[in-house]
This record gives sequence, C-alpha cells and structure tokens, in this order.
Amino acid sequence: MNDSDPKGSDGARHEIRFEDSAGGVEVPAGKVVESEFASVAVRLDTEGNSVRLRLEDLRTGKVRHLDALEIESVIWLADGHLTQLLDPSHERWRG
Repeated sequence: MNDSDPKGSDGARHEIRFEDSAGGVEVPAGKVVESEFASVAVRLDTEGNSVRLRLEDLRTGKVRHLDALEIESVIWLADGHLTQLLDPSHERWRG
C-alpha cells in the first residue's frame, strides 16, 4: 500500500494503491480528516440502495458505513454519550 503525492490534481489528500501481480489498482481514499489522534478517509458510497457515508480508519483499514439515520443519531447524541464513544479504552483497545 503506497500513498501518492498529497497534492494530486483531483485535490485528494491521499490516494491508496493496492498492488496486484497484473499491475496496480487505484482506490481513491476520499477526503481525509485527521488530527494527532486519528486519520480517517470520508466519502459517499453510492453502491447500495441509498447513499451512505463511508468512513475508513487509515491507520487500521477498518471501514464503517453510516446511513442518514445513523448520522442523525450521532448529531443528536448528548455530550456525555459522545464522550463515552470518544474513549479509546471503551472499544478500540480491547483485545
């Protein structure tokens, strides 16, 4: 897996290239939202029955798709619930 030049002509911050024996297959990562704690590629997925938000953790490769109801639920979460979700020891670091 290789990162290309972050100043590509399409404006994408990262592009992920998966190599195979016949050559390279390019998979755009989408726009990248990052901080000192996380790096996440965000793009719209139109492959299913309805448009979903595709989120990919660029550190681990884990992907999550969120539909409109799931996104709205995050928006309406009380601050205390969101704080619990942000605690990496809650789910992320479990073995």
